[in-house]
Amino acid sequence: MATPISEAEVRQLVSQVLNRMQTGPAVSWDSTQYDGRKLIGIFEDMNEAIEAANTGYRAVRAMSVEQREKIITEIRRLTREEAPIMAELGVKETGMGKVEHKRLKHLLVANKTPGTEDIVSQAKTGDDGLTLVEMAPFGVVGAITPSTNPSETVICNSIGMIAAGNGVVFNPHPNAIATSNYAVDLVNRASKTAGGPEILVCSMKKPTMDSAAIMQSHPLIRLLVCTGGPGVVRAVLSSGKKAIGAGAGNPPVIVDDTADIAKAGKDIIDGCTFDNNLPCIAEKEVFAFRNIADELISVMQRNGAYKITAEQADQLAEIVLDKKTDKNGKVKRVVNRDCVGRDAAVLLAKIGVQVSNDIRCIICETDANHLFVQEELMMPILPIVRVDNIDQAIELAVKAEHGNRHTAHMHSKNIDNLSRFAKAVETTIFVKNAPSYAGIGFGGEGHATFTIAGPTGEGITSARSFTRQRRCVMADSFRII
Repeated sequence: MATPISEAEVRQLVSQVLNRMQTGPAVSWDSTQYDGRKLIGIFEDMNEAIEAANTGYRAVRAMSVEQREKIITEIRRLTREEAPIMAELGVKETGMGKVEHKRLKHLLVANKTPGTEDIVSQAKTGDDGLTLVEMAPFGVVGAITPSTNPSETVICNSIGMIAAGNGVVFNPHPNAIATSNYAVDLVNRASKTAGGPEILVCSMKKPTMDSAAIMQSHPLIRLLVCTGGPGVVRAVLSSGKKAIGAGAGNPPVIVDDTADIAKAGKDIIDGCTFDNNLPCIAEKEVFAFRNIADELISVMQRNGAYKITAEQADQLAEIVLDKKTDKNGKVKRVVNRDCVGRDAAVLLAKIGVQVSNDIRCIICETDANHLFVQEELMMPILPIVRVDNIDQAIELAVKAEHGNRHTAHMHSKNIDNLSRFAKAVETTIFVKNAPSYAGIGFGGEGHATFTIAGPTGEGITSARSFTRQRRCVMADSFRII
């Protein structure tokens, strides 16, 4: 006789079936194919991948700028068309973020990543003749990409690097191989359709630290670009090659008593919760003037924030931040990867709080030394610190940013306060009176990028970032004045 099934088990089975119906068939994590189609440009050996990327570079180097732009136009078209596929694949593979927000990020990349128009030559004439400075490719670029914005970063980097005339080999984050490789295949399909080489960018079937080490030391790799955590950025910067490093951030927000509080509260929650706080530019901690803090918190709650107590904040911190002992015996806090990019409701459930899916963000009041303030979480958790004046706000915000010089935000109508904070924090991106994503062109002016190179100084990277200057001098001639 069959074992009876409980009512709870029935509910669980029904939930699983409904979930499958809603999300479609399970994704195969074979990173060399998608839906039975073999992906182009995926290799088992890094040396072979580099050789193939070099062949692609030789082909694109022989093309006109107009031909390169045709490839980029096709990349943009396919990205717009297949944004829903990559968005869903990214959430399923990594378990992080929101499908709709990832779809929007792909559209942002397709529409606002600069192409060949970013490669501008310069000419200088004088009594001694003409000097021409042109932006030349490096050759083959080795790129390390993250799990937080995997396909977005691959496509954004590919557009810029191809516009500059380079070939590219990627070593993606191991937790986002299938999504990253889908994007690599998309770029190669676009290249072939537009009359370019079938393999222009390459990736690994199974990226590892060893494959990254081969990439970093290979003589054909002339430029390294790393978008990731501080560890991999340090490794790239110590390679001895020209390197562009896009490192960590912990963006603070200051709200003073001249701000439009209704707008500030909504903007901060919108920015903090975009893709569940995965973008490195997203708001991570708030420093609010004491006389407007209650109103600001009230606005946040009306816009999808759930406020927890100080005790609950400490309890949640023990869950989302693991303890790790380094080689010197010092205990450090590191983010719990199982919590990164998860919905607010999922995180609240870990401390026994059940909320509806309308709740987008967890807010709490803390002091400036709380773990939530000092550690970059990449989760929709937002600590709020009350401050007495702009001097205290700037001092604490600069400390929380930890000198990353990545991104900072401020809501104010006081231009002196805005200027003082911008000068003090020295970040690559400084967003005033808008959600954080305005800083990368989403609802703000300027081009998009997912490689923000603070450590090495390139800032908001674009095609020109992946070029080297070459000078051609004609003495005593070609000046017509």
